[in-house]
Amino acid sequence: MERSFSPLIGTAIHNGGHVRADLMGRLALPQAERLREEDPFTEYFIRDVPNRIVFHRSRFEIDLNRARDMAVYLRPEQAWGLKVWKDAPPQPVIDASLALHDAYYGMLEQMLAGIEAMHGGFVLLDVHSYNHRRDGAGARPTDPHKAPVINIGTFSMDRARWAPLLDVFMDVLSSRKVQGSYLDVRENVAFEGKGEQTRFVHERFSHTGCAIAVEFKKVFMDEWTGEPLPETLEQLRAALSATLPVLEDRLRAIL
Repeated sequence: MERSFSPLIGTAIHNGGHVRADLMGRLALPQAERLREEDPFTEYFIRDVPNRIVFHRSRFEIDLNRARDMAVYLRPEQAWGLKVWKDAPPQPVIDASLALHDAYYGMLEQMLAGIEAMHGGFVLLDVHSYNHRRDGAGARPTDPHKAPVINIGTFSMDRARWAPLLDVFMDVLSSRKVQGSYLDVRENVAFEGKGEQTRFVHERFSHTGCAIAVEFKKVFMDEWTGEPLPETLEQLRAALSATLPVLEDRLRAIL
């Protein structure tokens, strides 16, 4: 976690791939398959955001973006049809993972309350990534009409209240070029932003906290090998960085 005197927060809660030692022998999924569903390099996108939270544990240990009762994947239907465990983990193992979920949200609420007290409100960029070549490395990617380069999720947001901020955020992103083309930025297409973190923020800070789910399509890496594309990573980081001054300006105008 990095703190600064700013109302802007960036999080990368699916960035990590670490799994605690007592789980390694229980997992049925090899590291390469876990990596495919994790969000590597998302911490890179938020490096210019003044306040930052990066979670280094794998979502296959604990998924911070799901409600507590669904945060440990116990059945394949909770994990894209994948068999996560060799055998069902015993309750003490599950409880140890859930303790991380509890600790994270306790920390997050305390941090956001402090920023709210200093600035009157805040914007949290909840950064993730998503696959678009699920049928295989050599198969056709998902139809671009259904898979924008940046998907903005606003399901739990008071859309009317935050429209002046959200609309300009999307406009600035759309004005940036990545891989030679203007960014395709759309709202609630591939995902609607139904994750636990944005819901939590909008419930606890209903009038002062704007949490935006930002999903980057994995155009910045090979989602099958895990290899990054450094130039694309840098361009996407710069695009997100360009939104920060306008986010702070619009936040102050709304508050």
